[in-house]
Amino acid sequence: MTTRTVLGDGWQLRLAGAPGPGVPPNVEAALPIPARVPGTVHLDLLDADLILDPYLDDNEEVLAWIGHQDWLYECDIDAPAHWFADGRLRTGTAVHLEFDGLDTVATVSLNGTEIAQTQNMHRRYTVPLADTLQVGSNRLQVRFDSAWRHAEAYQERSGAQPNAYPTPFNFIRKNASNFGWDWGPTLVTAGVWREARLVHVDGGRLASVRPTATVESSVGTVVLDVEVEVPPGAPEILHLTATIDGGTARADVAAGTARLQIDVPDPRLWWPVGLGDQPLYEVSLTLTSADAVVDHHTTRVGFRTLRLVTEPDEHGTSFGFEINGAPVPIRGANWIPDDCFLPRVDRNRLKARIGQAVEANLNLLRVWGGGVYESEDFYAECDERGVLVWQDFLFACAGYPEDEPLRSEVIAEAKDNVARLMPHPSLVLWNGNNECLWGFQDWQWQPILQGREWGRGYYLEDLPAVVAQIDPSRPYWPGSPYSGSEDLHPNDPAHGCAHEWRVWNRLDYTEYRSVEPRFVSEFGWQGPPTWSTLTRAVHDDPLTPSSPGMRHHQKAEDGNGKLARGLQTHLDVPTDITDWHFAMQLNQARAIAFGLEHFRSLRPKNQGAIVWQLNDCWPVTSWAAVDGDGRKKPLWYALRQAFAPRLLTVQPDAGGGLVAVAVNDLSEPWQEEVTVSRIRVDGTVQASGTLTLAAPGFGACRLPLPAALSEPGDVSAELLVLTSSSGARAIHAFAEDRDLAYQPLDVEVEVERTGEDVVVSITARGLVRDLCLFADRVSPEAEADQALITLLPGESAAIRVSNVPPGREGELTRYPVLRAVNDLVRHR
Repeated sequence: MTTRTVLGDGWQLRLAGAPGPGVPPNVEAALPIPARVPGTVHLDLLDADLILDPYLDDNEEVLAWIGHQDWLYECDIDAPAHWFADGRLRTGTAVHLEFDGLDTVATVSLNGTEIAQTQNMHRRYTVPLADTLQVGSNRLQVRFDSAWRHAEAYQERSGAQPNAYPTPFNFIRKNASNFGWDWGPTLVTAGVWREARLVHVDGGRLASVRPTATVESSVGTVVLDVEVEVPPGAPEILHLTATIDGGTARADVAAGTARLQIDVPDPRLWWPVGLGDQPLYEVSLTLTSADAVVDHHTTRVGFRTLRLVTEPDEHGTSFGFEINGAPVPIRGANWIPDDCFLPRVDRNRLKARIGQAVEANLNLLRVWGGGVYESEDFYAECDERGVLVWQDFLFACAGYPEDEPLRSEVIAEAKDNVARLMPHPSLVLWNGNNECLWGFQDWQWQPILQGREWGRGYYLEDLPAVVAQIDPSRPYWPGSPYSGSEDLHPNDPAHGCAHEWRVWNRLDYTEYRSVEPRFVSEFGWQGPPTWSTLTRAVHDDPLTPSSPGMRHHQKAEDGNGKLARGLQTHLDVPTDITDWHFAMQLNQARAIAFGLEHFRSLRPKNQGAIVWQLNDCWPVTSWAAVDGDGRKKPLWYALRQAFAPRLLTVQPDAGGGLVAVAVNDLSEPWQEEVTVSRIRVDGTVQASGTLTLAAPGFGACRLPLPAALSEPGDVSAELLVLTSSSGARAIHAFAEDRDLAYQPLDVEVEVERTGEDVVVSITARGLVRDLCLFADRVSPEAEADQALITLLPGESAAIRVSNVPPGREGELTRYPVLRAVNDLVRHR
């Protein structure tokens, strides 16, 4: 029977050849050192205490030499004597090395003989060993040449390409963000970054299995496209048996390909989170010779229908997802690599991060094109949690040469990953690129290109052909943004999917209301990481918004300037680091909530929004809702509120008044009473009334607010409060915070330890707006279950806090842990 042995132990790391510039003498003297597989050079050097943590202070710059050096991984692998006869592999058998990921420019040798060369981090490789394998111990070496040097040499040969950053990431098939981004460090990795295996084929091997699951007229169908390897001398005819849910299909097969089909009557449908269950069916495939099993494979599939709806209408061209016949509104976030050193991102970490997405009411993650195709664990977690996946092909923010050998690498990479990921029901879209079509149109690329190809052939020809050939049941879209036709501007908000970056870069966040996109697949606003994350990574003394470490952990162009510009309309810009940190986190949360409520209020014209971004890869001021240490920023709590499946919001109407909009992302109609009150900040009710909302499933309704309710007598001292009978709430201020008649934070606070948690009960004596409890200031592990709470005079809230050390409960009630907007305004 075919056996697969994981090659995870016994590896060592050394320099490949003479040390290059910058290699510290202590590192050179210490090598070789034990190495991780899966792993990276940086992690091995960290484990050996030979380098500082690249994520702290400016250590990233000190460690730049690592990416410019060549490295060698080596280990011994054992080939048992019973695999051989007369010094050669037995008839009917074969042996391969399988690499799920080599980062990136690798030369593989066995016993001193070169057996493979690779130059693509994003592909799997199977390397036949043939005559190079010997009985007993065999020396395996994997040399990694500098990705920098390889990319720069390709650029020199091929000619310049436009690029948003001054690095050659677009000339090599590697995680582009390793070369630095406006949220990420420049840490160019190398190593055996995914699992490696020694495979002994005895009689036959299931080389690949591609299941396609569809459902029509209450019948689910699984089609299995199977590639079988039969070594010379093995039986010419083998037998395939596939089973799913009690159904069976069989076929006789020789070396080559085979197709089996199984029907499943009345399958349970797989639904996105919040709309139903996520049943997964195990598919089992067995390869036999006579009565002996020679190989076995299992995978899981889900049954659901899927359609990308892009149809012309009176507004332009729609863009939305229809699943099992339901028009599913998208509440999404962009996903970047969760660590610069990807082997650290294990199943538990993905479970936590995707759990945070679900808890924030997200139903889609977009795997962005400047990172990697994620691990099986990522997509399996999304399958199980009902989180949809929009998968970019890996092109971002640059022109890409279409010459050889890069074009062949791109096509092989696409074929490999489409085949690998197609079993997952969570995967709902293949997307050609991130901002490349837009870049060609608007970013002055033509003078640089001078007529050279720049990637268009990938997005409009090669990639759609791969999807049509291998995974025709899923839609393909050429880019994000893209308007559906080369005759239209690629970032036209009236057509297809659009990105909205004008606001963050140049405007106040209230300008989100100036656009009405059919679907917004990127927009974002920056904020610093949580206090514990920031102070773990940056050790400036004194720590200020512009101290050296803070500047180093702010990668965006004029990032702090844009933060200040975006706040000053609403609040004064603090100079004290404690108030600055709170104000910028708060403004990030408010900006995104403002945009989301506007976009969602456009239903059905708008069918989705994907925030930039859910996660970070290191400690940094960025657009993320969850920081590089996995802690929730105030933005995360804002997402949970603004992405509520049933949202009540107040928006301006075309006539200059106000309208209440009820947005319903559930299939059942939403019908209930809404109480509308115009109140003073001291709690005095100035006017009130009742409205009835009736929002259809997956729809919205608009309720004009009478002037008596929506026109204040004193804009600086009044609020509009809407509350539905089920508890949905919207609060509208008639003036900016700087102009509202806030009083100093005045609350009554009680603290009680309940089991392992602490409950902080807060009662407002006056208006309290956007109350936050920053528990991580008490202990880095502590976390509050609520934030951004607005309380009217006399109202109460209870915040549950986990992981508070005994004896420190009282700190939860004091500055700078307990904060509200009241702290940031000048009181009258």
